[in-house]
Amino acid sequence: MLNWLFKRRAPGVEKRSSGSGYTAQIMAARESYIAGSGGIGELTATVQACVSLWENAFALADVHGTDLLTRAHMALLARSAAVRGEAVMLITGNGLVPCADWDLSTRNGIPRAYRLSVSEAGGGRTETALAAEVLHLRIGSDMVTPWTGSAPLRRAPLTADLLHQVESALRDVYRDAPIGSLIIPLPEGSADDMATMRAAFRGRRGSSLVIEGVAQSTAAGMNPNLGKSPDQLSPDLSKSMTAETLEAAREAICMAFGVLPGLMNKATTGPMVREAQRHLAGWTLQPLAELLAQEASAKLGAAVMIDVGRPLQAFDAGGRARALAQIIEAMGRAKELGLSPAQMESALLSVNFGGGDGLA
Repeated sequence: MLNWLFKRRAPGVEKRSSGSGYTAQIMAARESYIAGSGGIGELTATVQACVSLWENAFALADVHGTDLLTRAHMALLARSAAVRGEAVMLITGNGLVPCADWDLSTRNGIPRAYRLSVSEAGGGRTETALAAEVLHLRIGSDMVTPWTGSAPLRRAPLTADLLHQVESALRDVYRDAPIGSLIIPLPEGSADDMATMRAAFRGRRGSSLVIEGVAQSTAAGMNPNLGKSPDQLSPDLSKSMTAETLEAAREAICMAFGVLPGLMNKATTGPMVREAQRHLAGWTLQPLAELLAQEASAKLGAAVMIDVGRPLQAFDAGGRARALAQIIEAMGRAKELGLSPAQMESALLSVNFGGGDGLA
């Protein structure tokens, strides 16, 4: 009896989760959703321009092998990936359903099941689905949480915050600074007349805000009217290097999204625009399209292919035409010389044009 009483009064062992345990992993997995993609830098025009390029490019992409990935779904996937770093859609008999929020369980870092939140006009609903029933696109994953993605802005938070701070500072300057206001020297008058003039100019931004007597401005010199002109009150932003800082932040944001900064240059030309399109399609969007195609092929039961380059015309049409003409001419010349197919294949391999050269 006493043993039972002492056991009952004995304090229980307090259990805590370790720093590398399940709780820490869940917190790391949800950090991107809770904290956002790096502040409110995503609200700037530069970020939205880059996100629009992603969205429109995926909306134009050629999708082969399935009818579920419509242009609207492709645009939603691209925007979510650009802003959030990942996108989840539920596979149903009626098509793909975008999900606003989700939670998942994993095994060996691979998702097994999802708890999804689907938005509706009258209120959302929650569904549970297996991994095979969910299309999950993620970019910028790391070794700690390979089942989640990270947005480009989250990978460059300092640049995004700098861009936002500079644009906010410029907004405050143009809103509050006395731009276009002047200090005008006038001949001396009575105190009442000077007070009346000051009251007439008060609060009129862009005009004269303050007037002073000539004797006051020249300390009652011998020639009070000599060399006097209105003094400008507009702030000199060039000394703070605002333009250079803003341009550097914009270029860094563009590079984070895979957009060449030259595309945003006001002096850009047609060849530069085409090169920027090729760079964006080849090094940023097409790899994302391949990831999405692999995920769709595994979940939809069909070989899915997504091509971003052809709709964007992300190639040099003139260079292709010249190359085709030269290839046809070379083939005709080889036929005249009587080269065998094996010899022609050997020649192609020597310039990395044939199959099996180890480059593809």
